[in-house]
Amino acid sequence: MTKGRSTFKNTPGANRGPRARGPREAYEPPAGEVRRSQMLTTYGAGAMVDLLHQAVLIRGLDDWRFPNEADDPGGIIEEPRLAESLAIRLRKADRPPLSIDRPFRAPPTPGDSQASRAVGVDVMVFPRWFVCQNPRCRALEKAQASWTMRRGRYQHHCDNGEHTDMVPIRFVGACPHGHLQDYPWVAFAHSGRDEETRCNAPALYLQEDRVGDFGAIFVGCRTCDARRPLAGAQVRATAPACDGCRPWLGEDGRQECDQRLRLIVRTASNVYFAQTESALSIPRAERALDDAVRSQWKTLEHATAATLPAFRTVPDIGTALAPYHDDEVLQAVARLSAGGPQTREPIRYSELKTFLAAPESLPPGAHSQNFVAQRLPRSAELPPQLERIVLVPKLREVRVQLGFTRIDAPSVNLDGEHELDIKQAELGLHSNFLPAAEIHGEGLFLRLAEEALTEWEQRPAVRARDKALAQGFREWKAQHQNDTLDYPGVRFYLLHSLSHMLITAIALECGYPASALKERLYCSPVAASTPYAALLLSTGTPGSEGTLGGLVEQGPLLTEHLRRAYDEAQLCAGDPVCAGHTPASDLEERFLEGAACHGCLFIAECACERFNRYLDRALVVPVLGHDPQLAFFPRRP
Repeated sequence: MTKGRSTFKNTPGANRGPRARGPREAYEPPAGEVRRSQMLTTYGAGAMVDLLHQAVLIRGLDDWRFPNEADDPGGIIEEPRLAESLAIRLRKADRPPLSIDRPFRAPPTPGDSQASRAVGVDVMVFPRWFVCQNPRCRALEKAQASWTMRRGRYQHHCDNGEHTDMVPIRFVGACPHGHLQDYPWVAFAHSGRDEETRCNAPALYLQEDRVGDFGAIFVGCRTCDARRPLAGAQVRATAPACDGCRPWLGEDGRQECDQRLRLIVRTASNVYFAQTESALSIPRAERALDDAVRSQWKTLEHATAATLPAFRTVPDIGTALAPYHDDEVLQAVARLSAGGPQTREPIRYSELKTFLAAPESLPPGAHSQNFVAQRLPRSAELPPQLERIVLVPKLREVRVQLGFTRIDAPSVNLDGEHELDIKQAELGLHSNFLPAAEIHGEGLFLRLAEEALTEWEQRPAVRARDKALAQGFREWKAQHQNDTLDYPGVRFYLLHSLSHMLITAIALECGYPASALKERLYCSPVAASTPYAALLLSTGTPGSEGTLGGLVEQGPLLTEHLRRAYDEAQLCAGDPVCAGHTPASDLEERFLEGAACHGCLFIAECACERFNRYLDRALVVPVLGHDPQLAFFPRRP
């Protein structure tokens, strides 16, 4: 095993607790391993993973086994601003609270000597239905305890006497609420049959061809000659009801569900959408007292006016509380016991103010901190549409997973926050922490000039385009039955499109691929009292000390990158179709994009905050068929 990776322990049976390895017990290797950071995104709790010989389901947080804190000092991740934000929102959504002193934990990463059932992440075999690889058999059967295993694979005893490997079936059943279960294959194959003609001893088989189309894949029964194509499972009106299964949470995970079951490929990209949020570790002097109390919470949660003087005699506690009076400390203890502050400033607005307050020269010792930002003097070549550039040679981002969805990607508001009172799949039933990762890297911050934005938003061409984008957004909401999001506004489309253009242009020079860059958008809501629009392009790596500075070095060259982005975005390989696309009443149901496609604005989804939605290059540069006044940059910078 590799340090920095989470290991899987296969528990195909009932949900059982950890089992420590005895002194004479044989070493049991883990079923597999993945990078620690992937446990928040692709392979988090409730996700399906293909291992070398098996397909498994990652169990919930209640079945994650952590090593001792002394053996894993990086396991506890601190980010008070994000913890306070989630505490307030969880309280409003009537959700269980997080731990006060340990709300975020990195996934467990045991070393080679600790690879036992006591440390790591439990998994279970899923799906439970397997297909025989013998082309003359192709039996479809549910896993049984009597099955034998050879070279890590279950064996099937075919009718002709051969022993053939069984592989997990490629299809499972899921619903938009995150539930997951084996598809009811017996009922599906015999659909339409009455009680008299339905067989009592079904012998299912799966027939496929090389095309792979659902209409050419059949599930049949050799006992009664029933046979049905998988295309029939795509008809939602006749789809079976979802059973509300959450197998990753154990036997107590089932809940009521009013959705219809959908047949999906278990390796498809829409099977698991992680709901993650993050915060940058920016200086927060006004919260120093709360941070000090939180760092010694196991003791100070019991503090009273009578016991606090005695607690101060403990060296660590005395050092942490030295600048504060007893009354201040007791007030902080009461505040944190009640769930932290009752009100908060949005995380991204706090970050925006920190970037705007960045000095032109750094004080001594600044590079020893987690956050270093320096304002770049304005260049005469910089276009008037841009107000400020800030170089961020060091930044630390803490990312946590709140839950996940299936079928449909999660939606966030302009502050990058998920609605916590809507249906989402939970990571655990009794856990009081969230899985987290910290990313160290660098960034480049850019703010658009507010005067130029205000003048641009008043143009008739922009107002007309704003109405078309808003109409497309309303049609998308009606189709997805989403009442929690508001239209982000035309300036958000502009900001997001400019961000993608710059990522593509800067990636050619900065030494990082476009997929390694990530955007972070700062945009005010429509009709906000304090309007703003800014973006942060960053790169970072989990588990490392930082990056090499290639992105920061592009700050003085930003005008050149703007020119390159301008030239490349004016004409798309998909024009004139791409340039003429409008989201309103779109037959392709691309309701959230204007002039945008894979040939111009779409980038890797790991680099985009919005799954390549809310994009329109016609708002940034002149394109075919549109008034040049629609563009924020009507002329080349």
